Amino acid sequence: MAKIQSFEDLTVWQKSHALALEIYKITKHFPSEEKFGLVSQMRRASVSVAANIAEGFKRRGKRDKINFYNISQGSLTELDYYLILVKDLKYLDSDSVGKLKLVVDEVGKMLNGLISAIELSLTPVY
Repeated sequence: MAKIQSFEDLTVWQKSHALALEIYKITKHFPSEEKFGLVSQMRRASVSVAANIAEGFKRRGKRDKINFYNISQGSLTELDYYLILVKDLKYLDSDSVGKLKLVVDEVGKMLNGLISAIELSLTPVY
């Protein structure tokens, strides 16, 4: 197993980056009146997930790392809501939204695992 030397080596970052790229791709086709509204919000939230994973990776303090990973989770939840909204607005079909939500769920589980692992390392041994 290769040693993780960069945030780019984290599978959770790789998946969140791919998700951000996909969000950029799909939002290109949204109505032009959404350019400064929903398109901007979805892109910002998706980028925030990967960016906060990257920033958290570099932090030295474990609690600081957890804080950035928690911010990623918040942005991921925000993106999850936007996917519900775009489905209800009929900007995307149910299948496309379903596939994206599977990725959102997977990234969320990976973030939970990462946070749990760090929290376990903070627990004092008696």
